[in-house]
Amino acid sequence: MTMQEKVNEYKSDFDLFPSDNDKIEYIVDLGKNQAPLNKGEKNELSFIHGCSSQAWLIAEFEDPYIIFRGEGDSMMAKGMMTVLLDIFNKRTPQEILAFDPALLHTMGITQLLSPVRQQGLEAFLNVLYHHAQKYIKEESV
Repeated sequence: MTMQEKVNEYKSDFDLFPSDNDKIEYIVDLGKNQAPLNKGEKNELSFIHGCSSQAWLIAEFEDPYIIFRGEGDSMMAKGMMTVLLDIFNKRTPQEILAFDPALLHTMGITQLLSPVRQQGLEAFLNVLYHHAQKYIKEESV
């Protein structure tokens, strides 16, 4: 499934809920099954600066894909991490860099976030894109 198809799938899911509170509850429920990172993986290198909650992201390159794993410390952060990793995980660096983050707005997720959480989303995306750029540079060496 492409990233666009994943976004469309989540949009269809969100459209089933009548209120923003129901959508938020759905996101929180998704995060309840998030696999935790190992203690040693939660460090300064994996920490996402700019999130309102503490969050960490691990990226590993398994040619040709980037495998992402992450964890957030709040229920909302866990849920958002679950949704975003479902969209971005096991993609090529090129796919990630070609993804238009405005599609997340069409999915309906950004409207549910406070301004502070929107900044956290932007910080998360910046880290994802940084990893993709890093692996493209490593491939060209």
